[in-house]
Amino acid sequence: MKAVILDAASLGPDIDLSAIREQVDDLEVHLASTTEQSRERLAGAQVAIVNKVVLDATTLEALSELKLICVLATGTNNIDMATAERLGIEVRNVTAYGTASVAQHTLMLILALANRLPLYQRDVAAERWNESPFFCLMNHGTLQLEGKHLVIVGQGELGSRVGALGEALGMRVNFAARPGHEAADSRPGIAELAPEADVISLHCPLTDATRHLIGADRLATLKPDALLVNCARGGIIDEEAALAALRQGRLGGLGVDVLPAEPPRDGHALLDALNEPLNLIVTPHNAWITPEARQRIVALTSDNLRRWKAQRDGA
Repeated sequence: MKAVILDAASLGPDIDLSAIREQVDDLEVHLASTTEQSRERLAGAQVAIVNKVVLDATTLEALSELKLICVLATGTNNIDMATAERLGIEVRNVTAYGTASVAQHTLMLILALANRLPLYQRDVAAERWNESPFFCLMNHGTLQLEGKHLVIVGQGELGSRVGALGEALGMRVNFAARPGHEAADSRPGIAELAPEADVISLHCPLTDATRHLIGADRLATLKPDALLVNCARGGIIDEEAALAALRQGRLGGLGVDVLPAEPPRDGHALLDALNEPLNLIVTPHNAWITPEARQRIVALTSDNLRRWKAQRDGA
């Protein structure tokens, strides 16, 4: 059985692929591929292993021997799933590989924003501490998290882990009802929880119900010192509206690990605003990248291959 990894570089240079090699007869590894290159590179392969390369209908239809696509991520939006199903190509993804990594990153954003780290780092770099009349700077009011209210949208494995971290800090934690399904959910909705939240952390998928879930209207209901963190998907926050609220003092801090277009080759307003004296943090979609999380992707992909072979051989 031949397998081809199309974009191994997306896992980083320090990842051991041995677990995948053990499951196949021949593993061909490419650091990066375009959709057009994938058609040639997957010719004769039974298994495609891919992270972000788009495998569209034209590509899949040209690969008569392809039987399985292993996605090195949770999202499968880069695969034409309808065509894969029509052609009998199974698609298997990986989940929960980065729970600890993303939860840690989320907590880092919350802590940094609560302590106004972006603002104080700017002050130190500008030598304002050097010029202080006494031993410290306290010109930016910080937020003690103990006793504060953390509202989380998304009560899956990741949201639950962030909730546990919040509780460890002494925060009161509430999970919002699933957006779009509030009527069938016993939990209060984000509309009800937002006005009393000190911190809102997003861990839900981007859907029609969650696009701009935190938009101008919702932002207007928040406490002026509330913190907003998005380690889920770009677009769940209306980033332009959130930036306006931050600039106008109607939002205490904003931390995002995701943007609507990644990488942001055409720029983004939040990136431009990093030059301003704002309690703003933008990280490059790297909440998931601890070595342990990336190696876990390999292990889970190996498991997917092993189970698929057992299913195939038992048929």
